[in-house]
Amino acid sequence: MRRVAVLGATGSIGASALDVIARHPQSLRATVLAAGRNVDALLALCRTHRPEHAVIADDIGFPALRDGLRDAGLSTQAHAGDDALEALVAGDACDTVVAAIVGAAGLPSTLAAARAGKRILLANKESLVLAGELLMQAAHEAGATIVPVDSEHNAIFQCLPDAHAHAGLKRILLTASGGPFRGRRREELTGVTPEQAIAHPKWSMGPKISVDSATLMNKGLEVIEAHHLFGVDGDRIQVLVHPQSLVHSLVEFIDGSTLAQLGLPDMRTALAVGFGWPERMASGVGGLDLLAHGRLDFEPPDLAAFPCLRLAFEALAAGGTAPAVLNAANEVAVSAFLQRRIGFLAIPALVEDTLTALPPTPASSLAALRDADAQARRHAEQATTRASA
Repeated sequence: MRRVAVLGATGSIGASALDVIARHPQSLRATVLAAGRNVDALLALCRTHRPEHAVIADDIGFPALRDGLRDAGLSTQAHAGDDALEALVAGDACDTVVAAIVGAAGLPSTLAAARAGKRILLANKESLVLAGELLMQAAHEAGATIVPVDSEHNAIFQCLPDAHAHAGLKRILLTASGGPFRGRRREELTGVTPEQAIAHPKWSMGPKISVDSATLMNKGLEVIEAHHLFGVDGDRIQVLVHPQSLVHSLVEFIDGSTLAQLGLPDMRTALAVGFGWPERMASGVGGLDLLAHGRLDFEPPDLAAFPCLRLAFEALAAGGTAPAVLNAANEVAVSAFLQRRIGFLAIPALVEDTLTALPPTPASSLAALRDADAQARRHAEQATTRASA
């Protein structure tokens, strides 16, 4: 029986993970559910899945969580805060962690799980972007298994499962849907609204990641992730826009072979791979009927209209704290856009301004990375305030 902690349980990835878990009651059990501030949603999940532990991020929500669990007649123990969450993922409460807390806030619990040698189904890309070297080193030293559940990296994981294949790898090709604005010129993006930006044509995701998909920053972060997960330099990673979102990524080998993983755009497939690997388990996702879909298209990304992807490649090449600065500035800019404080095209402008203002320094420790993250947030917030004044 795999005992699973679902971090970010009330989000879209958390919902998909719990759906897969519920399909396999003989082999999977959700023992820890963690959420941000939505106590009511967390309580509803607890009534359905009856975990041993429930964690709310905000201490203010603890009394409502504790009382709600008691009133529901549940034996689930209530907890609050990062320290409690890190202790649970590092202890005996679980052996598997679905790391789906959005943003840099997900790093401490992911790192705690890695240091404890857990199986990590990694959906929090910021953990790798912010502290990829530290996270991968911690996982290696503790014997943790990291299975990425972003569809693109999960596809590469499935195509590149062993060291022998990795030795013959030539390059990785990450596919991108192109987001809701694929094909638009830069000047056509001036008046984009948050509602338009989060209306993804293929995937059901939260607001932040949906905006990242619209700017192609999501793909840029995935480039940095791929570098850490698979040990491949940026010049051997290519992005292809594939609007059907059926080919989730490809790997090319030195002998001329190219392997691709295909499937319907549903996160439950990648999560089932993470739970069951190296075995396969039912995910609830149907098979792919290529005759019904008819065609597969590929095109290069438009870096003039969507410069965030270029900025991510540049941050990866710069190294050190540059990816952490990129990520922090982007989080501030996307938040400001969702609050209607800045326009859509101001997102890459603010990120580039922050990268220019804060040249990279060595990423020698988690403290150094957190300091770079904090500096980037301060700078980006000040720039945002000026831009919205």
